[in-house]
Amino acid sequence: MSRRVLVTGGAGFLGSHLCEALLERGDEVLCVDNFYTGRKENVAHLLEDPRFEVIRHDVTFPLYLECDAILNFACPASPIHYQRDPVQTTKTCVHGAINMLGLAKRTGATILQASTSEVYGDPDVHPQPEDYVGSTSFTGPRSCYDEGKRCAETLFHDYRRQHGLDTKIIRIFNTYGPRMQADDGRVISNFICQALRGRDITVYGDGSQTRSFCYVDDLVVGILAMLDQPSDVAGPINLGNPAETTIGETAELIAKMVGTKGGVTYHDLPKDDPKRRQPDITLARRTLGFEPKTPLEEGLARTIAYFRTAGC
Repeated sequence: MSRRVLVTGGAGFLGSHLCEALLERGDEVLCVDNFYTGRKENVAHLLEDPRFEVIRHDVTFPLYLECDAILNFACPASPIHYQRDPVQTTKTCVHGAINMLGLAKRTGATILQASTSEVYGDPDVHPQPEDYVGSTSFTGPRSCYDEGKRCAETLFHDYRRQHGLDTKIIRIFNTYGPRMQADDGRVISNFICQALRGRDITVYGDGSQTRSFCYVDDLVVGILAMLDQPSDVAGPINLGNPAETTIGETAELIAKMVGTKGGVTYHDLPKDDPKRRQPDITLARRTLGFEPKTPLEEGLARTIAYFRTAGC
């Protein structure tokens, strides 16, 4: 049945893909974004659809409208962006969650929170299951995002217990694909753009640290599957691709696929940067039937093609 779905951060990388997928399945979509990191061109191709609407709004302020479901994706997700204004990042995570939960309480909407693997910090448990409480710093340069998302999760659980809201939480692991911003501090976009420019690829650390990269189309399938679960399925549930690879291997693969003339340079690892990251998706498989299907090379080929066309 068609629903009126509000997507905060809807003009961002993930949000725009969600808006697209929701429209494709017949929903009406309200895209809310303050365009701090979101871009109009990400959703420009959707504007002719009468079921799609864009609203410029900052979620740190209340929003009054009618909807059946809320996908709360409003927050800068790359270190360069969320560390630029850490106080505002924390406010977006916390005040934004409060305002969207308040809207869900008033309208009776289902509300889904985009949390993050960053709540696990630099983990002592590998791979990371949902019941692992994490090893994070609340004083470091990444804390505005890590602790902001942890607090948002707390609010979702409390609104569910206290007010009976239909809340859902997903924890998103490293995701990549078309519409990422160039030079935003994320591994895939940085490596691809450096390679396309013929520059050396910059690796922080010795390259042995790991990530598990999930192609955006696979992630969107998991997000919508979670949204459609009955109210007793609240999460948190990890969403990501459990195929683990080192940063060094990723840099070499992208350099080979692009055919760059540059090499790879190594620099000091930033403070609190996690050494290993891999999702345990046992719960997502069992509950959502979630299984990423896009191999890394295939997803990288699509992403490289996007940056060749869109530019870096």
